[in-house]
Amino acid sequence: MKNIFASLLDLIYRKKCYFCGKSKDSVKMCQSCYDELNFADIKANRIIDGVNIFTCGMYEKNLQKLIRGLKYHKQKELAFYLAKFMYEYFSKLELQGNFQVVPVPLHKNRIKKRKYNHMELVAEEFCRLSGFTPNYELITRIKDTRPQYKLSRKERMQNLANAFEVDKTKYLSLPVLLIDDICTTGSTFEEMISALKKEGINEIVCLASSNP
Repeated sequence: MKNIFASLLDLIYRKKCYFCGKSKDSVKMCQSCYDELNFADIKANRIIDGVNIFTCGMYEKNLQKLIRGLKYHKQKELAFYLAKFMYEYFSKLELQGNFQVVPVPLHKNRIKKRKYNHMELVAEEFCRLSGFTPNYELITRIKDTRPQYKLSRKERMQNLANAFEVDKTKYLSLPVLLIDDICTTGSTFEEMISALKKEGINEIVCLASSNP
């Protein structure tokens, strides 16, 4: 009777794939939907102040839904799949050594509204996969910036000017891997790179999950 009841509960509460709606595997992203994610070319998307910026895929189809579900719709379990996608791409770069993983920080007002930083969740999962060390305290967003998606590059740079503060006492003496979800013009990474370099931190790599 106990086994029957457990099986019944499992049937009722089986997870459905967020993408195709099937519940066969009882996961948030089934293997078939994950396999539809396409990697970008294994090369730097751009270089900013000597720092390589890599983007893992294009912001479309399942990758777009993955990011939006995690970022705006409280689908926190999707952090694992985004981290996995980013880690699989990162592994192809064959970069040597250990890294401290720094997700793009949110301002405290945005955290209060959203309740979580989705890229911190991704960083946590990414570090589990890679063995790297997460660092959520090295960089703080001290300016409550406007959403970037409707702004021109010039407006983005003005919006982000002096938005980040680096606490050198939190530096772990490891190369920094900055991670973000979308890299459009690179302005967010550019401002963070500038803030780090002002503190003498120059070993930096940037990784975004997608490029529009």
